[in-house]
Amino acid sequence: GDSVADGDTLVILESMKMEIPVVAESAGVLARLAVNEGDVVQEGDLIAVIE
Repeated sequence: GDSVADGDTLVILESMKMEIPVVAESAGVLARLAVNEGDVVQEGDLIAVIE
């Protein structure tokens, strides 16, 4: 339910000791975070829903 602005960091992915920020592509309200800490994600996986 948090408000996010375009460019805000939503989550930080970790891969091979590198940290990769995932940023919001538009402003809105975070309706759902589809991943949990420790989850393995693949390219194209849903990470968050912003309305």
